[in-house]
Amino acid sequence: MKISKSLKNLIFWEITFPMILLIFGIYHGFMQVLYRAGIIKSFDFLGITYYQGLTLHGVINAIVLTTFFGVAFGNAIVSYFLKREINLKIAWFSFWLMFVGTLITAYSILIQKTDVLYTFYPPLVAPPTFYLGAVLIVIGSWIAFFNWIPTYLNYKKENKETPLAVYGIFSTFIIWFLCTIPVAIEILFMLLPKSLGIVKEINNLLARTLFWMFGHALVYFWLLPIYVGLYVIMPKTINSKLFSETFARLTFALFIIFSIPVGVHHQFADPGIGTIWKLIQGFLTFIVAIPSFITAFTISATLEYAGRKNGSNGLFSWLFKLPYFDKEKWLFVYFISGLIIFIFGGITGIVNASYNVNLVVHNTSYVPGHFHLTLGGLVFLGIIGISLHLITKITGKEIQLKFLNLLVPYLWLIGSLIFGFGMMAGGILGIPRRTNMGLTYSNPDSPLFNPHWQVWNYISFFGGTIMFLAMVIYFIVFFSTIFSKKIKEEILEIESSEPYENGHNKILNEFKLWLFLAIILIILAYTFVYYDVFRATGG
Repeated sequence: MKISKSLKNLIFWEITFPMILLIFGIYHGFMQVLYRAGIIKSFDFLGITYYQGLTLHGVINAIVLTTFFGVAFGNAIVSYFLKREINLKIAWFSFWLMFVGTLITAYSILIQKTDVLYTFYPPLVAPPTFYLGAVLIVIGSWIAFFNWIPTYLNYKKENKETPLAVYGIFSTFIIWFLCTIPVAIEILFMLLPKSLGIVKEINNLLARTLFWMFGHALVYFWLLPIYVGLYVIMPKTINSKLFSETFARLTFALFIIFSIPVGVHHQFADPGIGTIWKLIQGFLTFIVAIPSFITAFTISATLEYAGRKNGSNGLFSWLFKLPYFDKEKWLFVYFISGLIIFIFGGITGIVNASYNVNLVVHNTSYVPGHFHLTLGGLVFLGIIGISLHLITKITGKEIQLKFLNLLVPYLWLIGSLIFGFGMMAGGILGIPRRTNMGLTYSNPDSPLFNPHWQVWNYISFFGGTIMFLAMVIYFIVFFSTIFSKKIKEEILEIESSEPYENGHNKILNEFKLWLFLAIILIILAYTFVYYDVFRATGG
């Protein structure tokens, strides 16, 4: 599909701008492991404190990168699969809102020394600029989503079936819109008035509950665009077929229903919420794992089809027929490396969701260890892989340094597993998260020094160093590609796999039923939770 200059520039900057910022996000991630291992034993480094760096790392990697990517990928998907360009004036307005919001947030962190660890989580309160910037980023993403709807409705007048990729990206942003409503309430009516000095006190438990209605569903806003990549792009990359389009669509529908009413499992240690409601949402957290199990089966079958198509006849020999080292099929390597990491991320997440076992690892380094095997695994590799893939298409440029590019996901895989192991094993022993350990537990000059923890901190440092090296190589490949000569026509193309089993099912081509069920379940899951919150806190 030929791409207009305006749409090309829009997608280009929605990918490249956060990628430039990601350099600083990755740098401050590396600084974290240096502090934690006791290699840096100070309050700050180059004028930026440990907690500022942690805030920058979180905001850039988990908020800015993921939101810009979701919008860029969505703009590309809607335009390509619906065969009509979106309203570009509105799309550019969306971009500039997110761009300005990002700059305001950066000002808040760098100039005003905001260090709230990237969350909207009282009693930590940031300057008003931090919240203003975050609100603009979210509103910009909302506008992008609303801009797709008229294009989609016009398409549906002539076509009964919703393309799978469009179904997936719309499911993603339905979840995003629903889950950002409670955090918008928290910011506008609680944190912002507190930050401005309009009120002296706010209801912390209420604010935290509103935050976690958003906080866990946010994970699926990160994850589902990558599922679109797995279902739509990856099979074509390896000359395979998607095993079941019905299963793929069902996965997205189930995420719409179950993504939001699970947030209380992050509040198992919070008083004021009844045990029964924590137990129910803990159970729902296990339910929301089901669509990921369906995905595991569907993608495994898709990979097996590719292996057998390449000549495998044995029970597991198809695993050795996949293009793990093919420089021309490098995007598959990003996906498969992320999937391997995600196996461990999913398994370790069961601990966090378990009502009793969670208490052992709550607020320890186990949590970011797990977190980096989910967001930092499949999601992150998917984002940087698809971003590079789209850039080559819309600019008409050939990817540069192909061998180095092939190294990136494998180095990230090795580094992530080592880093995650060190963080989680240390967490089980009690190593805290979000703590400048270079001043305390990892500093022999501190009375808090704990030599028994050092081996795990060094393991985490070793893994983090490999991850940092992987990203240095990636940035070299990414920017070498951008600054290389154009050799092909600039096009918008997203490879689309043929399904082995079609998903021509009316109920899995629409959103109304799933949205209705999601709202009903949210009301049922949270009504008594908020009743307990108001009763415990006096309103």
